[in-house]
Amino acid sequence: MFATAISVFVIGWTTMLSGVILLAASFFRIKTGGFWSAVLGGAILAVIGLFILRNPVVGAVALTLGAGVTFFVSGLTRMAWAFGAESGRLLLILSGLVSLGLGFFVLFNLGAATLTLLGTLLGIQTLLEGLSLMMIGRVRPEKLKG
Repeated sequence: MFATAISVFVIGWTTMLSGVILLAASFFRIKTGGFWSAVLGGAILAVIGLFILRNPVVGAVALTLGAGVTFFVSGLTRMAWAFGAESGRLLLILSGLVSLGLGFFVLFNLGAATLTLLGTLLGIQTLLEGLSLMMIGRVRPEKLKG
């Protein structure tokens, strides 16, 4: 639960600061195209970040709901993609079923998932990031040359 709270605050601050930076950067685009879209995008990001920071519980539920919908939609997409794929069909179907299962679990257990999902995803991301950095560090320069 602590990791979930930290995740919500990090996402809230990052979103708000990104919105403020995008708003400030949009004034450098006044004479060029894209000024109004940058202003609108920056304002929306800043408001969303401020909302998450002022209501962290609601923000955690909204982020968890977004993760559940993402799992569900990516599972459906992989399953649909598997029917048109010539190779790797079984792997796509298996991956799609796992994503669908995660999506159903999160969407139908939103209360329990809100307390643990964001922290769990943060832990998995940190673990995978560390493992990938270790694997990159093990590659020798002569293997990189080709």
